[in-house]
Amino acid sequence: MTRIAGGSVILHDARRKARREVQLDPFEIGVYPVTGEQFAEMLGISSDHPRRPARDISWLRAIRFCNAASEWEGLESAYSFDGEDVTWHVDSDGYRLPTEGEWEYACRAGSLTPHYGPLSEIAWTSEDGVTTPQDVGGKLPNLNGLFDTLGNVWEWCWDLLDPARYGDYRVFRGGGFADDAWNVRASVRRGGAPRMHHDDVGMRVARGGFDSIDAAQGWSAAADRERAAAVGATPVGWTPRQR
Repeated sequence: MTRIAGGSVILHDARRKARREVQLDPFEIGVYPVTGEQFAEMLGISSDHPRRPARDISWLRAIRFCNAASEWEGLESAYSFDGEDVTWHVDSDGYRLPTEGEWEYACRAGSLTPHYGPLSEIAWTSEDGVTTPQDVGGKLPNLNGLFDTLGNVWEWCWDLLDPARYGDYRVFRGGGFADDAWNVRASVRRGGAPRMHHDDVGMRVARGGFDSIDAAQGWSAAADRERAAAVGATPVGWTPRQR
């Protein structure tokens, strides 16, 4: 984990053609995506590729991994469950998924461009001709010292993708090993249902508790409800990534 200082980031919602500035308090985030070895150890399963990013993980399983990691270290769990409805206890300092605001701010590391460096040097993409994820840390980090935020595997975030159009779909960010430069950008949003598995989607953990009940780091339950009511047309060609 590394500590990221507070700051602001502008998030773009393509369907609503809206931009919003998010103010962030300091938080911690994983230097690498969660690896196959870490995932296997925590959940008591086997791993064929211990240094590659864990992948083919549903959002719900990523949430359960976060709680397991918190329990392992004696931290308060960030999430509780009512069936498959998940509540984030915002004041908890346990492991959790980053919010979209945290993820993009940490990924950009001060950059205002789609990539924080030459893509061939910082990200595993389709241009490398690889057919699987690669070991974490094989490309250069960003200025926050984070590896593989772009390329290799997409990473789940806490936030809903677009509740008006796609209900409970959750966001993943960053692009994967099979994607081209257009998809491997700091601002690109894709998503899937909480139970969906994708062979190029993994996760990165964050930590940080905040003095709130249902809002923190660019996310709020009230905003989710407002967005769910804002029904409108989806631009041609803009769909969630599904497999």
